[in-house]
Amino acid sequence: MSVLSGKNVLLGVTGGIAAYKTTYLVRLLVKAGAAVKVVMTPAAREFVTPLTLSTLSKNPVLSHFTNQEDDNDTWNNHVELGLWADLMIIAPATANTMSKMVNGTIDNLLLAVYCSAKCPVYYAPAMDLDMYKHPSTQNNFDQLNAYGNLMIPAGDGELASGLSGKGRMAEPEEIVSFVEKEISSKLPLKDKVCLITAGPTYEPIDPVRFIGNHSSGKMGAAIALELANRGASVKLIMGPSHVKTDHELIDRVDVKSAQQMYDAVHSMVATTDVAIFSAAVADYRPANPVDQKIKKKSNTLTIELVKNPDILASVGAMTQKPFLVGFALETENELEHAFAKAEKKQTDLLVLNSMRDKGAGFGVDTNKIAIIDKNKNVSRFETKPKTEVAKDIVDEIIKKIL
Repeated sequence: MSVLSGKNVLLGVTGGIAAYKTTYLVRLLVKAGAAVKVVMTPAAREFVTPLTLSTLSKNPVLSHFTNQEDDNDTWNNHVELGLWADLMIIAPATANTMSKMVNGTIDNLLLAVYCSAKCPVYYAPAMDLDMYKHPSTQNNFDQLNAYGNLMIPAGDGELASGLSGKGRMAEPEEIVSFVEKEISSKLPLKDKVCLITAGPTYEPIDPVRFIGNHSSGKMGAAIALELANRGASVKLIMGPSHVKTDHELIDRVDVKSAQQMYDAVHSMVATTDVAIFSAAVADYRPANPVDQKIKKKSNTLTIELVKNPDILASVGAMTQKPFLVGFALETENELEHAFAKAEKKQTDLLVLNSMRDKGAGFGVDTNKIAIIDKNKNVSRFETKPKTEVAKDIVDEIIKKIL
């Protein structure tokens, strides 16, 4: 999953021959999971059609302050567009448009949006060699960068004039890669390694039966994805679950039993900055699982159970341990039991959810939590989708470790 996933991207297209490349750029941004809106200068419409970019972005393309095709001349609100965007890319950025950006000349919708934008603005210059080298253009580069804009460097190559040299707009793949790397470099958990356990464990009775629980792994998966979206390298140890966790920063290890999860944790935990234990690990397992299916011979069946290793406690007891986050699912006396667990397991944060809270527990897409720190301070949160709960949990971790 790209760091652009879920981002609102405003693409500004100006009147240069490189505008034809924006069709590919829009496709790549959409493929990365971004929502894309396109604003064109009137001159850009001579090089690429609004219909093409509208079809690819799945949004109307705007190029005037009013919709001229509309009998009522509906106003296109440049302020709302600027506030909507998480980031803005101006590609191609012609010498003419850059000059206007430097001097605050607002003679079209794109420049009005640019001056209203509260988000990071990237620009990809595109022009002929001598125009690129001209002192006024070089001065405009310096001034745009001084304003806080981010230049996506032009490349060397054959230009529209037939000359060869500097001024060729970066290729769409290069533009997307540049933006992704720049965003990633500023993520709060960049260079942090986070380990998380998620899902249930299955403890075999015989080849077809097991002791388990109703955990779906959705909460742990949501946390893993949120950690990755904040830049962390994530080691996800997942019990049996069909929940997808596709992200380039998530290394997923699938396990079944508590012992397998324990072994996986201890093979990785020494190189971990943060360890989060959200898995619903079975407390007990059959002492003597059998190789053949148990036949139904009597009205009762007795199975001897033995205790599973306590993964959270084993990490909490380490001399050199990572920042430790535990989970507690309670059905009564929630805070009392959570305080006791946090102290016993030596957690830095404990996430408490109660089976008595509507919208919390196993298998559902929402959760309601409270977070307890090592000083017994309690932060309570309302019922939310698990993706939003994951953000709250990661926010609390970041507050503590950064």
